[in-house]
Amino acid sequence: MPNYLSQRRQEELQKELDMLRSTKRQEIAMRIEEATALGDLSENSEYMEAREEQAFNEGRIQELEELLKDAVLIEEENDRRSKTTVTVGDTIELTNEQGQDTTYTIVGSNESDPTNGKISNESPVGQAILGRSIGENITVSTPTGKLVLTVKKIQ
Repeated sequence: MPNYLSQRRQEELQKELDMLRSTKRQEIAMRIEEATALGDLSENSEYMEAREEQAFNEGRIQELEELLKDAVLIEEENDRRSKTTVTVGDTIELTNEQGQDTTYTIVGSNESDPTNGKISNESPVGQAILGRSIGENITVSTPTGKLVLTVKKIQ
């Protein structure tokens, strides 16, 4: 499944990656050098901590590189030609069986924040509403049971 990112999120991740590659790597290298100068490495906790931090940093760099390499940018609202079907990046207004309205923005899994109305395209609701049209009823299986939703508005 593609890894969807907004332009803003892509820039944040690229900034973090640049910082980890340059500043953080240099800081860790200096810590390792200082710890090495203290002598016996087998009992040197400062050296071991610096090496663990180095491993974590390199793992995060690798994770960010993969994430950014496979990223698909979400189109900006002005770039979208049609609002007839739900796509990643859209803000959707849904109505449940009780007539209550809920608004969600469909984002990539890396940006999901359900408490702020951002749901992942990989979540049960996100998957169920992708490709749907206004007025369409959708039954979604969630961990808390089945939901019947109607697409009210696509922005």
